[in-house]
Amino acid sequence: MARARYWKITSDEIVEFKYDQNKLLNWDIKCVREPEEEAIFVGVFMYRHGTPHDYESIHGITYYHNHISQDELPKITKLLKNKFGGEVMTKGDRIILKGSREIYSGSDIGVLAKELEEFLNATATITLEFTDFNEEEMTGAGMPAAKLLPIPTK
Repeated sequence: MARARYWKITSDEIVEFKYDQNKLLNWDIKCVREPEEEAIFVGVFMYRHGTPHDYESIHGITYYHNHISQDELPKITKLLKNKFGGEVMTKGDRIILKGSREIYSGSDIGVLAKELEEFLNATATITLEFTDFNEEEMTGAGMPAAKLLPIPTK
């Protein structure tokens, strides 16, 4: 399997995964407030090869938001900046912490997801995308096959 995506992972589940961090391409923590139908959420993510910003890729933690009060955004930015550092950049509804510390372990992502759930009073759902990840590695990492979405390739 060349690429694989795991989705609908909880903050409790991810801390148990023991995968090769070098094979993780990107991760996303989407924190949704109730009621879900109102689509009030914050998503925090990291792309190993950088977040697109105009014609360059910016490395660092990034977050996006939907229906979040403008008063809350500086608080969210401060939380992430205090934890990971970086220079604040914006692009539409995305806030990028350029040069911030990057995390790829299940335990680090899980801890961040729990902090965000508490801070935002929301429920976190995590997605992970891997490259060159085979079935033996998935099993060895403790990752459930039921949450696997294979990515078709040529």
